[in-house]
Amino acid sequence: MRDRITLRFMAAPTDAAHDGGTVQAGRVLEWIDKAGFACAAGYSGTYCVTAYVGNVHYTAPIRPGSLVEASARITHTGRTSMHVFVTVEAADPRTGEFEVALDCLLVFVAVDDEGKGKPVPPWRPRTSNDELLARGSEERVEARKRIHDLQAAVAFGPELTTPSETFRFLANPADVNWGGNAHGGIVMRWIDETATACAARHSGADPVAVYTGGIHFYRPIHIGHVVEVEARLLHTGPHSMHILARTRTGDPRTGELELATQCMSVYVVRGDDGDAIPLPQLRLDAEADRVADAQVREIVAQRADLPPLPVPRRD
Repeated sequence: MRDRITLRFMAAPTDAAHDGGTVQAGRVLEWIDKAGFACAAGYSGTYCVTAYVGNVHYTAPIRPGSLVEASARITHTGRTSMHVFVTVEAADPRTGEFEVALDCLLVFVAVDDEGKGKPVPPWRPRTSNDELLARGSEERVEARKRIHDLQAAVAFGPELTTPSETFRFLANPADVNWGGNAHGGIVMRWIDETATACAARHSGADPVAVYTGGIHFYRPIHIGHVVEVEARLLHTGPHSMHILARTRTGDPRTGELELATQCMSVYVVRGDDGDAIPLPQLRLDAEADRVADAQVREIVAQRADLPPLPVPRRD
C-alpha cells in the first residue's frame, strides 16, 4: 500500500511572480495540493477531495529554473479522511543541493462515484519519523477546529472600512480536476492572487506571502459557475499584513452564491536585503474594524501555540 510519494519537476518561467525572480505562492500551493492528492489517492485507491490545508510557512524562495521536489506522506487516518504532510524542497539543478522551501499539513477525504465519503484503510506508523508526524497530526485536530470557528466568526460586511479586493469570474474547463470540478490547488491560487492584490493596495509595494493557513473547503466549485473571491486586510503587525479571504460560488443562472472556501494569509514586503520592511499600520476607523482586528489577534495567538511538525529527513 502506497503511503508516500515524491513529485519531481522544474519550476518554469511561467510559474514566476510578477517580479520574475521567484515562483508565485499560488503556484506553489497548486504543487502542494497535487502532491497531497497523488498521495491520498494512491493510498486509498479512490478519488479524493481536499478538505483542509493548514500552516503553509514559506521559509525559502523558489526561483524559476529550480529543481523542485514535492514530497507527501500519510500521517494519520480517520474513517474516510487522510492527513497528508507535504514538504517542498528546491535546488539549483547544477548542484542538486536541496533546501526546504515550505511544509504543511493537508486533509483529504476519500469519496465514491456518488461523491459520498468512502472508508479508507487505517494507517499505522512504521518509522520514528512516522510516529512524530502522526502524533503532531492528531494534536492539531482540536486546534484546527478552534481556529476554524474563530475565522468563521469574522463578519464580512459593509460596516468594515479596511482595504479589500474582490475578483469575480467563471470557472473554466482548464481549471478542472478528475472529478469535473475546479482543482483545489487552482482555488488556492485564486485566493493568493486576490489577497496579493489587497496587500499591494495597502502597502503600495510588491508583497510576498510568508504564511497561508486555515484553508477549509466546504463545497466544490463546478466548471461554468461564478467564482467570487473576496480578500480583506484585517490586521497589521509592524512588518506584516493579515488578510482573510473567502470564496463563494454558484450557478450564474440563479446568481445565488454559497461559501466554498476560507483562509488566512500573511504578507510582507521585502527590502533590497531580503528582510521585511516596516509597513503602514491599518487604520481601525469603525467598531467593526476593531472587532475584526481583535479576532485576528486571537487567531494568531492560537496558531502560535502550535509546535511545528518535524520535517522528515531526506531518504
